[in-house]
Amino acid sequence: MNLELRHLRVVCAIAETGSVTKAASALGLAQPALTAQLQRIERTLGGPLFDRDRRGARPTALGELVLARARVLLPAMKGLQDEAARLAGSGDAPPCYRLGGVNSPILGRMVHRLAAEQPSAQITTFASWSVDELAQLVAGGRLDFALAGVCGDASPSAGFGLSWQEVAIDPVLVLLPETHPLAAHDEVRLDDLRHEQWVAAPGDGCFADCFAAACARAGFTPRKVYETDIRGCVDLVEAGVAVALCQATFRPVAGLVTRRLAGIPLRWRLLLGWHPDSPAAREADLVLETAKAAYVDSLAPHPAYLAWLPRNPGFGVRQTSGVRPG
Repeated sequence: MNLELRHLRVVCAIAETGSVTKAASALGLAQPALTAQLQRIERTLGGPLFDRDRRGARPTALGELVLARARVLLPAMKGLQDEAARLAGSGDAPPCYRLGGVNSPILGRMVHRLAAEQPSAQITTFASWSVDELAQLVAGGRLDFALAGVCGDASPSAGFGLSWQEVAIDPVLVLLPETHPLAAHDEVRLDDLRHEQWVAAPGDGCFADCFAAACARAGFTPRKVYETDIRGCVDLVEAGVAVALCQATFRPVAGLVTRRLAGIPLRWRLLLGWHPDSPAAREADLVLETAKAAYVDSLAPHPAYLAWLPRNPGFGVRQTSGVRPG
């Protein structure tokens, strides 16, 4: 026999009334039926729950343990049932946002905004280096939204049936030690970096190919490219071992500077994806606007880039960008 909540109610009733006979009366059961049920419960739990004599029923040590757990579980279950009934009756279930990101610079700010605006919302996050993995999780209903970046005018794989909409577009910047000779310039020519070693975070998009093509157009092949996580990238740049490409929203780090590449040879588009047939699609407009606001928040530590954006209206958050089914 599997122990159920109704069995715990029987145990509590016997303890509260002090006898099987009184508990049977309170529960509306025949005394022999309740006695037989108590015996089945005791066999399931492995020992007697009550010492019974002419004076009544008193809990054994095992009975006290069961009662202690029952007095927590039964009110908790009652509370759950009451809360579920209220929500079902009002049709006002708390919103749920399951967000995935690929090295996303704005995911944390999105969570902060959603939680501040909807305190009852249930928010979870998932990180991956793979756009395809996130898209597969969204298509399979295990995530609601995915934040991903793509190079230039590229799009994520069309094989998962997601809709993708642009959050923002930025020029790709170069990350240098502030002691680097080129750090004194507002813009750096890509071919002036031909002798540098590079470091990059992993990923399965087309960015590596786009970078190689941009270097080829500038007349060189990049030297060694280290691959490591974001913290490792920062460490290698700080050590002067390599330089790195980075997003305009890259969090400032003491001792490092970001500089635009002259002619903007590389662009980075931040996209939000969801499945058009999923329940989450109803919240897509709200989540997209939250993503755009989070992106704007992320620019606050970058006054030079904020001053550059009004002169370059093709970048940053753009007012019109159509939803494109993947």
